[in-house]
Amino acid sequence: MARHRVVTVAQEGAVLLDVAIPVHVFDYHSNGRYQHRLVSEGPVNVASFGRFPLATQGGLGLLMRADTIIVAGYDEVRRRPSDRLLRALRHSASRGARIVSICTGAFTLAWAGLLDGRRATTHWYVADILAEMFPSVDVDPGVLYIDGGKVLTSGGVAAGLDLCLYVVRKDLGAAAAAQVARQTLVAPHRDGGQSQFVQARIWERTHDSLLAEAMSWSLEHLDRRISLAVLARESKTSVRTLSRRFREATRMTPLQWIRAQRVDLARELLETTSLTVETVAQKCGFPDAPTLRRHFVAQMGTPPRAYRRTFSTAPPEM
Repeated sequence: MARHRVVTVAQEGAVLLDVAIPVHVFDYHSNGRYQHRLVSEGPVNVASFGRFPLATQGGLGLLMRADTIIVAGYDEVRRRPSDRLLRALRHSASRGARIVSICTGAFTLAWAGLLDGRRATTHWYVADILAEMFPSVDVDPGVLYIDGGKVLTSGGVAAGLDLCLYVVRKDLGAAAAAQVARQTLVAPHRDGGQSQFVQARIWERTHDSLLAEAMSWSLEHLDRRISLAVLARESKTSVRTLSRRFREATRMTPLQWIRAQRVDLARELLETTSLTVETVAQKCGFPDAPTLRRHFVAQMGTPPRAYRRTFSTAPPEM
């Protein structure tokens, strides 16, 4: 039986870890189950991000015979890839090859038109840029990876490893994926999504003084129950006007925005204190721990206790 042929494309400015992950999974630890090649468009050596040279094993012609093509991330996401590479990707997709991107490799897929009308992800840090440049793409920055059938995309860096292990699991079964994960000393599957790794959103100072006052007052009283009527009264405006201003500025209702700030405060307390989850819930204005858990999972993609185990910087209790 012919081995599954995997080709990883490294472009100028390639992120080294994004290139190393598929080499690690589909070459070094594949036990001969895959045939993997690292390719570039031009010279044998391609300069990675940081100017380290990468020695590749062939050119774009290898894409024509590949079963799976992986596009590694690169630094200058606004730079349009060459027409030659984009044509090769489109042709490969049209003949049924599986196309995978790691991190910012999604931008190359978008330039090729392979993400049009699709849900896709990339590193959360540049997700807004992808959505701005390619409005026909449904960008979801909150997940580790997305299986769109023949087109798969992943979030930043380590999420590429999650996706590669997922591909092995689809191709060869859970035992094969678990073997690679064991050799790599990682879990074969991670819960949650990119949301748990995103830094807290900093709401830029708005020129709307009414909205700024409402936001400031809310942030100072997150431990209280805040109704829309109370917030409108404190802002000296009507509920209708307040709701309209919030939607225009944040694409959220006032109460959705407040709930997001409650979760963000809970995230900070889980990272920096040893308060119980019940106490954290009270300090953030949630009626109880189960309510905090429900909203925390919805926004962060992981439960509060699991988040604390991963990100806590608080010293252990004596």
